[in-house]
Amino acid sequence: MWQKLLRDSSLFLALLLFDRDLAEGYRLEGCPCGGSLHRAAYLRKPRGGPSGLPEGFCLRESFCCSREGCRRRLTPPSLRFLGRRVYLGAVVVLVSAMVQGVTEKRSKKMWEVCGVSRRTLRRWRKWWQERFVGTQLWTILRGRFVPPVKESLLPWSLLERIEGQEASERVLGTLRLLLPLTAGARCLVAF
Repeated sequence: MWQKLLRDSSLFLALLLFDRDLAEGYRLEGCPCGGSLHRAAYLRKPRGGPSGLPEGFCLRESFCCSREGCRRRLTPPSLRFLGRRVYLGAVVVLVSAMVQGVTEKRSKKMWEVCGVSRRTLRRWRKWWQERFVGTQLWTILRGRFVPPVKESLLPWSLLERIEGQEASERVLGTLRLLLPLTAGARCLVAF
């Protein structure tokens, strides 16, 4: 079920539409200085997604203040990109969940499905187990789950707890929870 989702372009296209809506909301809100925001998207080269995604999929929405003297850059949160990671956010979440305990067989399968190396899988695993659980975001989130989410099984245990009939709904719900990690302090304060 999860492997099919990694190859399903409809999930990734939905993430693109959500990102565009989020970006438009930020653009309309404007710069904190009162200036208007101009589009200043930049090209990303994300890995792990299915083939056949539109050309605009690789653009990371971003804006620049029009007011002289400010020129602040504002990059809204994203459901597609998990911070500065090279792989798409959905890939990081799904692949990390599927390889609880990185074995030779699992790492080979993930290499075939989306080109993720064994070394990368171990690095992601370490991130979930050590870095993510120490974030301010996780401190806020973990209190929302009763009984608690098993941190040793992240992100699998988080995916299991998200409501939704379809696997894509649960992935989307998980990515929504991770949104503050993709845009910095402004997003976390609003969370």
